[in-house]
Amino acid sequence: MNFKPHEYQTRMIDRIYGQEHVGLFLDMGLGKTVITLTAVRDLIEDFAVTRVLVIAPKRVAEDTWSREAEKWDHLKGLRVSKVIGTQRQRIQALEREADVYVIGRDCVQWLVTACGRSWPFDMVVVDELSSFKNPQAKRFKALRSVLPMIERVVGLTGTPSPNGLMDLWAEIYLLDRGERLGRTLGWYREKWFRPAVQNGYVVYKWAPLKGAESEIRKRISDICVSMSAADYLQLPERIDREIPVRLSESEMQQYAQMEREALLQVEDETVAALNAAAVMSKLLQIANGRAYTDEHEVVRIHDAKAEALEEIVDVTDEPVLVFYSFRHDMDAIREKIPDAKQLEGPEDIAAWNRGEIRVLLAHPASVGYGLNLQEGGHAIVWYGLTWSLELYQQANARLHRQGQTRPVIVHHLIAEGTVDEQVMKALKTKDTSQAALLAALKERSGK
Repeated sequence: MNFKPHEYQTRMIDRIYGQEHVGLFLDMGLGKTVITLTAVRDLIEDFAVTRVLVIAPKRVAEDTWSREAEKWDHLKGLRVSKVIGTQRQRIQALEREADVYVIGRDCVQWLVTACGRSWPFDMVVVDELSSFKNPQAKRFKALRSVLPMIERVVGLTGTPSPNGLMDLWAEIYLLDRGERLGRTLGWYREKWFRPAVQNGYVVYKWAPLKGAESEIRKRISDICVSMSAADYLQLPERIDREIPVRLSESEMQQYAQMEREALLQVEDETVAALNAAAVMSKLLQIANGRAYTDEHEVVRIHDAKAEALEEIVDVTDEPVLVFYSFRHDMDAIREKIPDAKQLEGPEDIAAWNRGEIRVLLAHPASVGYGLNLQEGGHAIVWYGLTWSLELYQQANARLHRQGQTRPVIVHHLIAEGTVDEQVMKALKTKDTSQAALLAALKERSGK
């Protein structure tokens, strides 16, 4: 396929070529992968770099980067080696002669240890830079240790600060080693934040000082570019539907009993701040129709959502992409739709895009970044909702993105009278903060 870059894509290619450290905060669907590969090709041809490492989410490493290199005519000569699989397979992939080596982010620590002082990559691309937002994570510490041996670093993401400005420090550090936002997280916090929620000396949440956001963005503006898809692309219409799912009286009684037991865990605010996410997860399980016991056995509560999904599939002529939350969700769906296919690997992605899969089941965390599914269909069903706004937006963008030719319909199954209603409200208002989560649980407890 012939690549005819948009004007903004040409600018971004030039930016990567001309700067040794750059962060591209490009909205979903703007073509981050082809932009980066084109710049990498130019840099290799001009002998500016020799070996490039791409660090990506697992499924993106398995499929997206190699498929994009094969897709475009101008990238045909670019040799891509996927450093995935067993340790032996990864070592063989590293020993293979290539221009670009793609590895899953969970293997970064292994790679750094395996290479030791003989680090072979003079350029590193971090696909989905926001997954390195935690400075205490092993993957961050491992990559940080080899930064002095890397000449060029490119960070790609559509959501640089999904949970607020605090996320930016670690991401920007990987680009400039602390030059703009400080060499430590503590310095960054003290300069631009104040404690917002704390218990004694323990701070649960930091709030930015007045004017902090504009000052931070000004400091990083020379190495970071932010673009919104709405400003550069004409995407098809997206139609959001909330489908109420009604439980029977006996099912609601059972739901209410289990909800009360879960909410007992959050009566004390100090405990709630630590365990609210776990309690929310339990309530979402119950709303979906099943729940795990402490012994990890499954308690069946209702089939209302599975039946609602079955009806949607029956009346929809097109393939349907279903996002589930828990393993027992998938089991419940397959009881009603036996031929539903779980997304497991690149072959499933290819089959979906060829129109060969009628119902594709995927967990939003496994498709959240980079996977192109827009060729296979235009209907999404959220069987189970997520409290993560980042996962929600990224998952929907698998179909609602550049290359989609039809309006995208996003169905949300909402169990009436359950926590689903609070989560849907939070997603619509884009407030999925810790404070909003606690407020939702208190609202449920009050009811």
